[in-house]
Amino acid sequence: MKPVILKRTIFQRILGMPATKPPANEACWTFSDGTIEIDLDRVPELSKIGGAIRLEKKKLPERVLVIRGDDDDYYAFRNRCKHMGRRMDPVPGTQTVQCCSVNKATYDYKGAVLSGPAKGNVDIYPVQAKNGKLVIRL
Repeated sequence: MKPVILKRTIFQRILGMPATKPPANEACWTFSDGTIEIDLDRVPELSKIGGAIRLEKKKLPERVLVIRGDDDDYYAFRNRCKHMGRRMDPVPGTQTVQCCSVNKATYDYKGAVLSGPAKGNVDIYPVQAKNGKLVIRL
């Protein structure tokens, strides 16, 4: 499979600038005891297929990318490419995520490398949707 390449300028790629933003409402999520909880009513970015947010800080041990996949399921990835450690973005319509760096490492929703120079699969986390919330166990 030849991956679809996200459009980025060379400067965005060199500087590792992802397209995926943190949630507009930082109060939409909490982290405690190894568990992230996201209130879906407070995060419109995940209300549509292909939507995504990146979670950082709040004492998280690592960055997390959360997406609503093209199959309408939710996915959570350790937001660190296995090549250069850059952040990742979902690639609309492909069921893949791609590193924002120049080398464009691409992974499927199971975290497996599909293309690029990554030296292994990216970590994924179990996601459970219940009662209007997403629960992600790190």
